[in-house]
Amino acid sequence: MGRTGPTDQDLAPGRGRHAPIETPRRPLDAVGLDLSGADFSRTDLSESWLTDARLRDVRLIGADLYRSDAQGADLTGADLTGASLVRVNLDDAVLRHARLDGADLTKASLCDVDAFGASCRGTRFGGASLLNVDFRSADLSGSVFDGNAFQVTLDQHTKLDGTSGSVFGPATLTHPTGTRTLSGPDLHHWISTHGGSVRVVNGQGTAFRGRGRS
Repeated sequence: MGRTGPTDQDLAPGRGRHAPIETPRRPLDAVGLDLSGADFSRTDLSESWLTDARLRDVRLIGADLYRSDAQGADLTGADLTGASLVRVNLDDAVLRHARLDGADLTKASLCDVDAFGASCRGTRFGGASLLNVDFRSADLSGSVFDGNAFQVTLDQHTKLDGTSGSVFGPATLTHPTGTRTLSGPDLHHWISTHGGSVRVVNGQGTAFRGRGRS
């Protein structure tokens, strides 16, 4: 007689249709693939290839993407809370409304990145290159910088409360009547009046520091 359905053994942990997806044992090659909505939380994806991948709304909570290449990837709405993005290449990536709270982006590369509305609360950016990054309407509260290039775009909705560390400018501030370049003491003053405590270092090594209105 043929089998009419799954047995108890089939449905035991690690077996059958109810078994969890196995964690990849080697780098993921997802170049150009559409993995939108997938859940890779707490997965080791170190040194993976995610170039030009469509990763909208993926869950990467606590995932390890050390040295992965995500250049040009679309991570709109992705949840990378607590993820390790150390030395990850995110050049040309889209991080609109992505959540990177508590993520580690030490020495990551972010050039020409759209991070409009991203949540980066408590994110560690130590040594990361931030070149032409759109942080308009982003929440950088509690983020930590350490000698970062900070050539970013900010606006009146960018949150910087509790931000600390040191950065190099210049940054671009957008407002209803146009744009304004902020560097040196001007950038320091703008950050401090928005609740941040960040040293701004100019090209001659001079640091501007302090907190609160001056």
